[in-house]
Amino acid sequence: MTTVDEPETPGPAGSPPVGLADAAIAETEVVDAPEAHVENLRDYMRVVVVRIRSGDSGVLPVLAGMILISILFQSLNSNFLSAGNLVNLLIQGAAYMLLAMGEVFVLLLGEIDLSIGFVSGIGGVVTAELVKQQYNWPWWAAVIAALLVCAAIGALQGTIITRLGLPSFVVTLAGLLGWQGVMLLILGPGGSLPINNNIINDVASGNLTPAAGWIVAAAIVAVMGLRIWRRESGRRARGLSAPPASLSLLKIAGIALTAVVVVLLCNTDRGRVIAVKGVPWVVLLVLAVLAAWTFLLGRTKFGRYIYAIGGNQEAARRAGVNLARIRTLAFVLASTTAGIAGIVYASRLRSVSTALDGGTLVLYSVAAAVIGGTSLLGGRGKAAHAVLGGIVIAAIDNGMGLQGYSAAAKDVVTAVVLLVAVIIDSVARRNAAR
Repeated sequence: MTTVDEPETPGPAGSPPVGLADAAIAETEVVDAPEAHVENLRDYMRVVVVRIRSGDSGVLPVLAGMILISILFQSLNSNFLSAGNLVNLLIQGAAYMLLAMGEVFVLLLGEIDLSIGFVSGIGGVVTAELVKQQYNWPWWAAVIAALLVCAAIGALQGTIITRLGLPSFVVTLAGLLGWQGVMLLILGPGGSLPINNNIINDVASGNLTPAAGWIVAAAIVAVMGLRIWRRESGRRARGLSAPPASLSLLKIAGIALTAVVVVLLCNTDRGRVIAVKGVPWVVLLVLAVLAAWTFLLGRTKFGRYIYAIGGNQEAARRAGVNLARIRTLAFVLASTTAGIAGIVYASRLRSVSTALDGGTLVLYSVAAAVIGGTSLLGGRGKAAHAVLGGIVIAAIDNGMGLQGYSAAAKDVVTAVVLLVAVIIDSVARRNAAR
């Protein structure tokens, strides 16, 4: 995916051609030009305020929403912010976060994938089927096979959409119905398939030891801190737009503080009969996928082409981007990520059954991505936005569950939150246009 030839766009008369990536970088530097002259944190904050007023509010709305939701549910039930419930919330929300990260790829193109809920079910079914005693595949081979099946589904749907010019809404809606039927055929009359492999079950229920949690957290902070400092100090040394050194240190401190809080919460005994401590494995899995997709979207040609197509498809086509290939790969990645989510979902339940509600899962995935800040119109969004939105969806589901509200009430509240997120996105685009 990173080997796509970079197309050339014509420059001004008498000048050499400019690559699309170079053009994108040049455009970014023009937009971010005020930061090139920022020397302290106060000046940088002024630039941030200007951006917010122009409609680029970033993740501020979703962070504000998370704070409000936490205050509301904590006031209604004092157990909401307890260590045990917060860790349980992360485990419950892992599947939503993963599905939302998959959905981000197609939303960035201005498309949608309605099939990923049941595609995730296919991933769980294939894994459970291959590790059962009849076939007895190694767990890692079963997982790879399941992800390859999901990737093939994404390639099939993406090819139909891009080569035949059919709307993604219609093709993936057909996929939603079709893959649900395939699940029913595989599961058969019993309607349920247990997973007896301990390693797969531990994906969602297993935990690191408390000491290992601290070691992993320290490693993550060190790697991320070094990456942030080297990237931003390098840009400052070359005279490019970059935040001041004080803000770089604040970012690293914020990452370290977040890691400490998460490990402290997870290392708190949350068991009722036996001691249960440690960072859940599924949290590390979500972070690994987040890191991979963030790098893919932010640091590769493929990622730049995704944003270019979502921002202006015709301009990207004229610049020489292979629209069909990039769009198909986006659907492949969406389905592959859905397969990971399906394995996590099956691991948490220790089984796969026909009770899997793929329709609700896809709606939650779209809602999580949009609530996190990904635009339905394409061109704006990040994998991290999907994770934040997934936490919000999980918090609503968890908090209302603690209060004993019905599924209908949860759906209504989620719908309202989604509508507010879409309104914010619409207003932001309107302000940016002005």
